[in-house]
Amino acid sequence: KYSRANFSDLLAQTRAIATAPQGSLGGKNPVQVGLGSTINSMTRIFSQGSVQNSDKNTDMAIQGDGFFIVTPDGGNTYKYTRSGDFKFDAAGNFVDNNGFIARGWMRDEETGKVDTNNPIQNINIPPGLTTPANATSEIVLKANLNSGALIESFSPSFSVASTPPPSNGVVSPAPFAKDSNGNTVESGDMGVMFNDSGEALGLVDGQGVWISFKASTVGPSVAVGTVAADTNGYIEFQLDDGSKEKVSYTLKAGNTAEQNAAIIADAIDDKQSIIGVTATYDTNGQITLTNDNSSTSAAHNIKITDESNSGFSISTGAANDPGADKTAFKYVYGNSGDTPGFDKGFTTIAELREAMEKEARHVGDNDGAAGAGDGTADESNITISINERGQFVITNPGASDDGDYAMDIKVTGISSNTVSENERFTKVMSSLNTILPIGAGTSLSQSLNVATHSSSIDVFDSLGSKHTLRTEFRKVDVDKWDITVTSPSGTMLNAGYTVTNADGTTKTIDNEARGYITFNEDGSLKNLTIPSVSFTANNGSAPNQPISLSLGSTDSFDGMTSFDNPSSTSGISQDGYTGGDLVGIRIDQSGTLIGSFSNGRSMGLAQVAMAKFTNNEGLSTEGGNIFVQTANSGEPIIGTAATSGRGFIQSSALEASNVDLSRALTQLIIVQRGYQANGKTITTSDQMLQTLIGLKN
Repeated sequence: KYSRANFSDLLAQTRAIATAPQGSLGGKNPVQVGLGSTINSMTRIFSQGSVQNSDKNTDMAIQGDGFFIVTPDGGNTYKYTRSGDFKFDAAGNFVDNNGFIARGWMRDEETGKVDTNNPIQNINIPPGLTTPANATSEIVLKANLNSGALIESFSPSFSVASTPPPSNGVVSPAPFAKDSNGNTVESGDMGVMFNDSGEALGLVDGQGVWISFKASTVGPSVAVGTVAADTNGYIEFQLDDGSKEKVSYTLKAGNTAEQNAAIIADAIDDKQSIIGVTATYDTNGQITLTNDNSSTSAAHNIKITDESNSGFSISTGAANDPGADKTAFKYVYGNSGDTPGFDKGFTTIAELREAMEKEARHVGDNDGAAGAGDGTADESNITISINERGQFVITNPGASDDGDYAMDIKVTGISSNTVSENERFTKVMSSLNTILPIGAGTSLSQSLNVATHSSSIDVFDSLGSKHTLRTEFRKVDVDKWDITVTSPSGTMLNAGYTVTNADGTTKTIDNEARGYITFNEDGSLKNLTIPSVSFTANNGSAPNQPISLSLGSTDSFDGMTSFDNPSSTSGISQDGYTGGDLVGIRIDQSGTLIGSFSNGRSMGLAQVAMAKFTNNEGLSTEGGNIFVQTANSGEPIIGTAATSGRGFIQSSALEASNVDLSRALTQLIIVQRGYQANGKTITTSDQMLQTLIGLKN
């Protein structure tokens, strides 16, 4: 810092004193002759010097007011400097060019933080510093789960790896069920499932499908016979909506029984598009009615509600529904209950599978109670399961049981005046349409998928070993997603539940933890049950390592969200790391010495303290760019850089002198000219004296 000399006059000779004005005579100023000058004081100018970048990362320049604090004796005395040419000595002390140690705050090993509220101390970073491994204690995840009707990320609604939730009450995802092969069927609301194109099924209450596993057949009837005179008659069929359709005919006198049967059959066939029924007859005049249940617009099943007395009759009785031969059933989304022989309700894929299998097994039995689920020996051996692709799989193995039959599977959509057909769901299920003879092949639906999203991150145990935790989200309701946290290389304390395999064996699932998350109508987080993972790596590290999963705050958007945008993870982090060696140090604007370690971690190791004085000009210099406190400088106000009026620190830079050389040169020329001018006065005075002496002589 440059200094400025402040001059003052030394002495003055008074030749005449000042006089005041008297009467008409004005006053006179004193007559004084200066007798020299002297330097009265020196002022050090603490203006900002220019900052020059350097190639040394421990160089520091102060931008603004303030001084570095150094000590030559362990803190007994403090000295102050703006010279930021610091370095580490052999013992790891952070020193200036005088060997004075910089003062500041060190990292607390227990808290892992630099606490600037503590007293300052010598900054010392031991050579060869290492950081021990830090076990992961928290995973922070921010992601969006797509709430839209078209998704890109989905997976089958069931997979062989699916497992039921633990029974300890920690979490409560929707229950799981077993299919006929003993496999676990993932339960979830089918209204939020998707087809193979990622399009939402969008099922609403009342929508669904008609499914029949064989045609509805009635007959042969009582023979029609002959008539003596033309005879009118009719048959009334009940339609799906409860209305009736009358089929009228006229039997002709003189016709044979076969010819009259043909008249009735033709009349029925003329109305086939309405009643869904076709008729066949034999030479004896016996009529057989068939409804293959393949038409969406026509009625399903055969139900005759009334016949005329024309000499023709046909029985369609069933024990639980007189007057009907019922082989097609409505499977209605949102309904509940499963009364044998009537419409079936379902919400989950597990419920639909169970209801379908029950009817498929009993529709061919001989006890007159279709779908009763009575477990009698005459039921078929048909199985309906869900495979790993989320498809319904119908198998007709046959086993010589009375109830085995050749399957004629027909699926059509439900449509009425109040409920429109769900074409996407119908298309998924109608892929089952086929004929399955006993012991032949399988029938598959299209895949049913659920919206999914997953994120993985490596976590660390107490030894610094790395393990991968995978977090998967699966949509199970309009606003609800299940959470599954899985580790392939460890066990979890709150897992450990048992699954029974198809062959009767059991296995323990000990590497999964489950929870769920729900969202508000604006897509913000509503509620969640977070899996509390207690992880054991089974490698000698500390067991039961707790890891919390932070997904955000309730009613906010700082974590998980559910918008109509593609599912994506915008941020995932964890606080664990393996051990590492110090490989470099950098300094930020606050004066924090940040160490970089070989494990990829960076952490604050120390922070340089700065002092501010009320009167910088009152400081006393000791040389070597060092200042010390004086009585007129005021007490040092110690704190961190860039706070309370202290300047910030620029690393890899040094502050240059604030001396302006061009200005100093200009001032030197002015001084030189002044000196020359003053020198001329001496010469002139000498000449005058010489002349005066010559006059005397």
